[in-house]
Amino acid sequence: MSTPDHSPLGKHTLYADRYDPSLLFPIPRQAKRDEIGVREPLPFQGVDIWNAYELSWLDMQGKPVAALAEFHVPAGSPNIIESKSFKLYLNGFAQEPLANAAALRALLQQDLSRAAGAPVMVHIHAPRAAQHTFADLAGELIDALPVKIDDYGPPKADYLRTHADRDVVEETLVSDLLRSNCPVTGQPDWGSVQIAYRGAPIDREGLLRYLVSFRTHNEFHEQCVERIFIDVMKRCTPRSLSIYARYTRRGGLDINPFRSTDKDLPDNARGARQ
Repeated sequence: MSTPDHSPLGKHTLYADRYDPSLLFPIPRQAKRDEIGVREPLPFQGVDIWNAYELSWLDMQGKPVAALAEFHVPAGSPNIIESKSFKLYLNGFAQEPLANAAALRALLQQDLSRAAGAPVMVHIHAPRAAQHTFADLAGELIDALPVKIDDYGPPKADYLRTHADRDVVEETLVSDLLRSNCPVTGQPDWGSVQIAYRGAPIDREGLLRYLVSFRTHNEFHEQCVERIFIDVMKRCTPRSLSIYARYTRRGGLDINPFRSTDKDLPDNARGARQ
């Protein structure tokens, strides 16, 4: 079974220290997409950007090698990969002898693409190489709005509305108040979210109330971002829309889903909380 309750989440775990691709646990995207009315062709394109900070293997002399890794899972893939299973899989390389980083990259790309059901892009970086830039999500922060809030879930799309009598705008709004919960363990997932759109101005107080209403919601990162995208599209009907969330890491992994009506993909700059 490929449902979250059959995954390694919330269960006693033996941490393997040898390569084992069977540890990866795919979960089909479609069940959650059915809840929000998403069918093929998808109304968005995008990617789930994963960053791994706890990656190591042995060289052919038995000396450990440490690295960082970046993975791009396409939004069009049929499966997400459950994050604890991803962590266990990566940990399995700790005592695995490999010729070089290229050999590791080939294994990672092969196994993750098989689990996701679509090609996954893999980059491996030396830990001290200046590969990662640091920058919070660009846009106008809406968190200081003087809004009285007493609704923390489930998500309420009814809060979303536009000022239809005003001129069309092109703007980017940001909040650091996104919080949701793992649907299996109930552990909190903390993130920042960027809403870039062109259309009638979105009411900012309503948008903030809507984002806060995820606070007790149980759903994976990728599913939350798709729900936000669909709710904003349905309620606000922008001409273009991009939703990008940067979540804090757990277990040495962070997940950063991006969904958009456009084709340009985001950069992978790390925010202050990451």
